[in-house]
Amino acid sequence: MAARDPVCGMPVDPATATYSVDLRGGTYYFSNKLCRDTFVEGEKIAYFSMEIGIESDIPTYSGGLGVLAGDVIRSSADLLIPMVAVTLVNRKGYVRQRLTPEGDQIDLPDEWDPREHMRELPERVSVRIGDANVAIRAWLYDYWSPVGGLVPVLFLDTDLPENAPEDREITDRLYTGDREYRLKRAIVLGIGGARMLAAQGIRVGKYHINESHSSLLTLELLRQPGMDEERVQTRCIFTTHTPVAVAFERFPREMAVRLLKGEIPSTLLGKYISDDGLALATLAFRLSKYVNGVTTAHMNFSRRLFPAFHIRAVTNGVHPHTWTSGPFRDLYDRYIAGWAQEPELLVRVDEIPHEDIRHAHRQAKQALVDYVREKNGVDLDPSALTIGFARRAAAYKRAALLFSDLEKLREAGRRGAIQLVFSGKAHPADAAGRQEIRRVHDAMRDLEGEVTGVYLENYSMDIAALMTAGVDVWLNTPLPPYEASGTSGMKAALNGVINFSVLDGWWIEGWIEGTTGWAIGPGPGAQVSEEERRRRELQDLYSKLEYLIIPTYYLRKDEWATIMRSSIAKIAYYFNTHRMMRRYASEAYL
Repeated sequence: MAARDPVCGMPVDPATATYSVDLRGGTYYFSNKLCRDTFVEGEKIAYFSMEIGIESDIPTYSGGLGVLAGDVIRSSADLLIPMVAVTLVNRKGYVRQRLTPEGDQIDLPDEWDPREHMRELPERVSVRIGDANVAIRAWLYDYWSPVGGLVPVLFLDTDLPENAPEDREITDRLYTGDREYRLKRAIVLGIGGARMLAAQGIRVGKYHINESHSSLLTLELLRQPGMDEERVQTRCIFTTHTPVAVAFERFPREMAVRLLKGEIPSTLLGKYISDDGLALATLAFRLSKYVNGVTTAHMNFSRRLFPAFHIRAVTNGVHPHTWTSGPFRDLYDRYIAGWAQEPELLVRVDEIPHEDIRHAHRQAKQALVDYVREKNGVDLDPSALTIGFARRAAAYKRAALLFSDLEKLREAGRRGAIQLVFSGKAHPADAAGRQEIRRVHDAMRDLEGEVTGVYLENYSMDIAALMTAGVDVWLNTPLPPYEASGTSGMKAALNGVINFSVLDGWWIEGWIEGTTGWAIGPGPGAQVSEEERRRRELQDLYSKLEYLIIPTYYLRKDEWATIMRSSIAKIAYYFNTHRMMRRYASEAYL
């Protein structure tokens, strides 16, 4: 039986393979010497990300970017890709959310102690930020895959007694503070992270810049002996997740020069910092040979924003085993051996009887029902159609769009019981996002007694796993083109949950109307006004809910189970980080 080369993903016949290696997980076979040497001889892919969601109890992430980074690490370990990850320790986390009965978000610190989860490394490095030398240490978290692969994760930390009080706080808070604070974090992550890898004796072959926060590492590479722009470009990969021009942060020239002049030669500062200031994304575009967006639509938007660069598309995914609920893991293990390591085998899900799929879903749904009862004191009906919506609370995510016309929602509910489960945190400084949470609460109170609704506070990876497995329909209503990808609907599909979404991000690629789910509103190429777009979105939202989704769920159970099965076979088999990381390995890393 053919194995897969853990580096490039190519099939290899163990009986005739020339290159192999024995490790903790067993014997691994390689299609060529380059792959074997890349894996064995210790040259690593250094994956840099401002946030990484590796565990719910390590709150160093705010949303999709960090959770995706965690899935990258998990799949890389599963596939034995020789990776090391670098991030910031974010000691005070993102935000711990408390909600009042009225839906007002109370922001609490989400502090955690790295000593409880990882070990401190003895090596220290420093960076010059303005007039100060800032010392940096690293905490090591070893992520081991069940198949024996290892990805070490370095969490950088400036909370050291030799640093000034303001510098000890640089690695405290995720996505908050003023511009100067954010630039200091970028210096620690990019320049300090590259130095920390060198201090650990880790030989790096490629640097993968996950979003532009760490792109200053390119200037650190440029100042090394024998390096020039072309050599740096061949060593750097840049994945952009930002879909619109206004979201790319730019730091004023005076600030950038003042903070970087002690580290970066003036010739480089003059070349890469324009009169308009320092744009980290532009720096990453200029100094990375391989650049990609995270869906085909996002690639097309990015090409229009940055026409001077060749931008590819590697569509995002999710880690199969992590986001598949226990009941569905057991189901897949019974019918599709090897699915977790080769999720493309899920295309064979048609072999699983409808009743077995329904039974697994009932178990996952009961787990969500039990959690809601424990946390919110609300008894959901396990037999009622349950719609889920959970993501970072930002205005463009439009959590309250479903409640635009409460009478139409009531009409739909009279055709069959509807239950709503929502969750999501707003950034402490995002007034519009906080207002969106309040609007959802207001609407749920107005619907009380007719449509049951709950809002789960303090959204986390654990809550995401419960919801994406336990609801029947996953709702997503972003304002195009602001959703570069999105991944929550991919998690839902792994569990047979059906997507009902605006055509933006990944759903443009995953959507087959009535087969994998349903679309809301016009397609991405439609030339319509904002007023017409919203009219068509609301028309689809309420009419499809009332005349398609509810009748199918309650009256045509076999048809519903067929759509669940199609969602797994046509979405989960492809939209996973195993496929995604094989693409990076074969196209970018090698």
